[in-house]
Amino acid sequence: MRGPDPLGWDEYCARWSLTHGGYDPRRASPLVRGWLRLGHRLGTALVRVGVRSPDAATLAGLLLSAAVPLTAPAFPAGPLVAALLVLLSAVADTVDGVLAVIADRATRMGQVYDAAADRLSEAAWLLAFTLLGAPVWLTVAAGAAMWLHEYVRARATAAGMRDIGTITVAERPTRVLVTVFGLLATLADPRAATVAAAIALGLSLVGLAQLVFAVRKALR
Repeated sequence: MRGPDPLGWDEYCARWSLTHGGYDPRRASPLVRGWLRLGHRLGTALVRVGVRSPDAATLAGLLLSAAVPLTAPAFPAGPLVAALLVLLSAVADTVDGVLAVIADRATRMGQVYDAAADRLSEAAWLLAFTLLGAPVWLTVAAGAAMWLHEYVRARATAAGMRDIGTITVAERPTRVLVTVFGLLATLADPRAATVAAAIALGLSLVGLAQLVFAVRKALR
């Protein structure tokens, strides 16, 4: 059965902004804005055919990510399949937020589930790099930097920061791209797993510095 007509892009951005501290996604970088536009289009298509559960999309994304470290080292083409799983997981993660907004099913618990699923997904991706040969200390450090990036933003918001502070170089779309291209590169050279983990760590540290600067400015 056909669902109700979903929100257009501008109205969606306005509602998205309300659930993200007032930040307007139309002011984001081209990468982040393009990713959100893709999610909006997919979510719109799902709502029109009657799919309206954001929690189902969150769970689907988490299960896809859980399969990444199982698949990547399993057979010669494993990294290729794992890269596809990461991409599908990221799409599901984007769609769940879109469904929450345009189907008017955003809840505080849903936001908690989504954030937890994101961190677990990223841990699974980094585990895949470890199994493909990246040093454990490096993937652990990258995961810690990613976690700290999100933790600082969450605590700053709880402390009174009115929006998400700033869009850094280490946002979710960047992490997805580093993971996807890193997995694909291991098909040509196994050392790419180490390089990808190092890039993830470096970008996360730079993003953290950007975020801390924005937080200090917002809460000063």
